[in-house]
Amino acid sequence: MRPRPLHAALAACMSFACLHPAAAQTTHPPYVDALEYFTTDAQYDAWFTLTAQLERNFDEICGDTFCEGDYSNLTPLRLRCSVMTGSGRIGRCVWVFAGSYEDIDPANGDIAVQAQSWSCVLPLAPNTRIDGLVAALAGESPLFTTLPGTQGSIYDGLGDCL
Repeated sequence: MRPRPLHAALAACMSFACLHPAAAQTTHPPYVDALEYFTTDAQYDAWFTLTAQLERNFDEICGDTFCEGDYSNLTPLRLRCSVMTGSGRIGRCVWVFAGSYEDIDPANGDIAVQAQSWSCVLPLAPNTRIDGLVAALAGESPLFTTLPGTQGSIYDGLGDCL
């Protein structure tokens, strides 16, 4: 058998599969954002209802808990969950917060701003599925509801983060 000429081998290797071998092995990434995993209107509605209710719960208790310190204007920014495309298992959920405090210099009116962000990992049990999590947290108080397969809540996890 005669070896292939160099230019033929190079031409064959210029394909997408050769330049991106990992992409050629799988057509779907192993993890996606929860919003990319959902396929029905009911799933989207449940997710948006859950995240809105979590923010309401946080706003209701913030002044008496996490917002008593330097960062009295602590604000939840976004809850993101990575979801395994084939099984619906959650890789990780992170709730991101931001806060700041400001000091006004009375002599010249300057404002000094101290800002900070927090990435709080939800304390989920291994192999938690996104549909199970959303269903378990449906209701008026998802922040305080015990997470599936655990003895704690999202509130408990925030206590270790904020």
